[in-house]
This record gives sequence, structure tokens and C-alpha cells, in this order.
Amino acid sequence: MSGHDASFSQQALQHARQSSDWAGLRYSSESTSVRSVRNEQPEKNESTLDAGAMCEVLVDGHFGFAATADLSAQGLMRAFDRAVATTRAASAHKVHGFTHMQRPPAQGRYQSPHKQALAETPLAQINDFLMGASRAMKGSNLLVNRSARAMTVQTQLAYFSTNGADIRQQFDLVDITLSATAAQGMESQTRTWSHTGQFGGEAFAQDLWEREAQRVAFEALELLRAPNCPSGSMDLILMPDQMMLQIHESIGHPLELDRILGDERNYAGWSFVQAEDFGRLQYGSKLMNVSFDPGLAHEFAGYAFDDGGNPATRELLIEHGVLRRGLGSLESQLRSGLPGVANFRSASWNRAPIDRMANINLEPGTSTLDQMISQVELGVLMQTNRSWSIDDYRNKFQFGCEHGQLIRNGRLVEVVRNPNYRGVTVDFWNRLAAVGNEQQAHGTPNCGKGEPSQVIRVGHASPPCLFRGVQVFGGAA
Repeated sequence: MSGHDASFSQQALQHARQSSDWAGLRYSSESTSVRSVRNEQPEKNESTLDAGAMCEVLVDGHFGFAATADLSAQGLMRAFDRAVATTRAASAHKVHGFTHMQRPPAQGRYQSPHKQALAETPLAQINDFLMGASRAMKGSNLLVNRSARAMTVQTQLAYFSTNGADIRQQFDLVDITLSATAAQGMESQTRTWSHTGQFGGEAFAQDLWEREAQRVAFEALELLRAPNCPSGSMDLILMPDQMMLQIHESIGHPLELDRILGDERNYAGWSFVQAEDFGRLQYGSKLMNVSFDPGLAHEFAGYAFDDGGNPATRELLIEHGVLRRGLGSLESQLRSGLPGVANFRSASWNRAPIDRMANINLEPGTSTLDQMISQVELGVLMQTNRSWSIDDYRNKFQFGCEHGQLIRNGRLVEVVRNPNYRGVTVDFWNRLAAVGNEQQAHGTPNCGKGEPSQVIRVGHASPPCLFRGVQVFGGAA
């Protein structure tokens, strides 16, 4: 942000302070590019730039907002005037009284770790990567779709307030997906691979895609010939790319304090977790340790401060299976009386922050994957989410995966297609019998929540995990 813009910020904040108890100003500028190749043919090449500012005020114990794309001093002041007027009118109906203590006067900087900044990455490098990945999946006429997609995002945030906050954060984000679909007759099977996180141009290195592209194509063909997954109660090993979805839906969302308070019930749902469960509920087995960790290098949702200026630090949410802490901002913590984290996050300049999970990770255990497999008499190892369904309370769920492999007498045997499993959250996590010692980070840019809707990025790191006695079932014959 230029010195000219900083001058406008101070003018606007001083103007807002005349009629409010506190004021904050958050700038956001985000440049997004999406490119894709299908069967060695360019399919998409689009870029967008989205920029503006959110003006926030505290009036009569109530926080309120107004957004604007007019970043002149006059434009910002007009937005603050709207925020003051609507907040004063709404303050008589506020659910809780707040103070400026819910907006810390933090100061600091954050920069995504990378070897080659996205701004310095030639478009030709990305296009060559995508074309090469599609070409590497070629090898059979049964492979009807070989696609490679890359989304790159460059985000700049700046946050200032009348009580002294001064925060600048810059993010370089990459989301790559390779996909191969094999089809024969009425049957088709798809395998995908994704690489998502805070990276720069180094994410588009040749040695990254060639091995994974060839594997994805081979496994799509393998699934086409494979039998359907059997049904019954058996042991289940979930690989990290499926654990991402399991963590997201059955830990991340249920622990968001605004859900527990009922704020999201009209759109995204409530939670089976109750306020009295914190410190008491045995959420999972004693092997289960889950952290909120915004500082894990390269994970998709890492940051130093949330969008309310709260410094982000690593916190244990679940310790040895016991629920300790929720995912709630300083506002939600005050309302609920429960411990939370710095997860007050907004998806854009024209959205007010709400409680959002960020990097939610299952901590590593002590087992190798081979050791977990050797403990299974009858089971299945599943990879890569394909479908999901979970109720409004984030309690009963049913998830499907792209790839399954049976385990018999401690050994991996035949591949099976259409593997699925179902469970109930607390019962399922208490079936956790082993946790791997090597953690992998995955992420998604598409977590939706809020009214008006906000789609935001999240990250989940996990090792492979073994669960005992899970209901597994296959697809149609």
C-alpha cells in the first residue's frame, strides 16, 4: 500500500472516530489466475483482480461494517458514515455488548514462504507444466479425459485501527489438480491428485508433476478393471488426502463457536457439540491430538493475524481425545465464555469476518504405514475423497473415496473401486487405533459458510490413520 493510501486511511479513521467508539479499516487486493489444459488442449485462461476496503466501527457496544471499492479519502469516509448510521440503528438489537478489547492493537507483517514469487513466475512456466502433465497421463485410448488445472492467488491485506493496529500480510497461494478419467462401456473411474498450499513458482517444477501424472493415469485404468469394494464392518486406514475431509467436516465445522452459539443454523447448520462439552467430552481415543496451527510452513491457511487483528498462535483443540478449545474469535469467546483461537476471517474486502477454521491438523503419532497395515486382519485402505454427506449437526456422515485397496492378514492385496464408509463423529474418532508418524498437508479453497456466502481457503495436515470396526460399503455392481 502506498504512502498516499496510508494518508487516506488516517484521514478516514480520524473522521470515523468522531462519531464512533472505535474504527478499523481493512484493505484487500487479490489477483487470481486460473489455467487449465484438457487432453493437451488449452481449456481456460482467465484472470481477475478484486480490490476494496471494509470499514468497521464500534457504536453503542455494537460492531458494524460498510464496504467500498472507492479507496479515495472521500470514498472511505462515506463508507464509514454508512457504517456508523446502520450500526447505531442496529445497536438496540445487539446480541452482546462489545468493546475495543475485541480488536487488539497488534502490529506486524507476514509473507508466504516461497522460493520464487508468483509475481515473478512466467506464465509460460505454468502453461508448460499443465501441458506436460496432461501429456504424461497419455497412454491408453480408455483414458477419455486427462486434465491439469492450476489456480494461483496473490493476496495483499492491510489493517489499521484507531487504537493502533498496523498489520500487513502478503500471500502467494497455489492450487493444482491433475485428473484422469478412464471409461469403458457404462463404467468410468476418475483419479485425481492435488497440490495445495502457500508456494510460489517452485510448485510448477517438472519433477513434481511427471511422477504424479503417470500414477493418476495408471490408477484410473486400474480402477476400471477392479471389483467393487465389499460391504461390512472392517478396519479402515485413511490416507492424508482423505483425512483432510474427515478433519474438516467432523472436527473443524463442529468446533466453530458461532455454530455452537447458533449463528449459522439458518444456512450452514448447528453443531452436536455443546458448551458444557469443553474440558469433558472424550471426542476420540487417547491417540487423537488436534491443533489449530496457523504457522505450519506452506499450509494453505497460514497467517500471522486474523482479520480482527488478533495474533494467531498454535493451540491444541483436542488433547489425548479430550475436547479443550473451540474455533471462535474474541467476540465469540466473550459471548460463550469458552476458549478460542485467532480465526476471525473474511473471504473478501466486501465481507465481514466470521468464525472460520483455518489450519486444523491431526498431530503425528508413532506408527509407520507398514505397521498399521500389518495390524489389520481384514480391512481397506482408502485414498482421495470423491463424495461426502454429513448432517446439519456435523454428526452422522457418509464419505466416498476414489481408490481403495483391501488388506488381508496384514498385507495389501487387490484394488477395489467405489469404496465408501459411514459413521457418527464421536464414535468414529474413538475407534482411532493408530496414527502415522509422517504428516502431509492438504487444503481446499472452497469452504463455504455465512450469509451472505463466503468461500474461503482452509488447510488440514494429517498422517495416515487406522480406525477399527468401521461400516464400509461399495458402489453399485
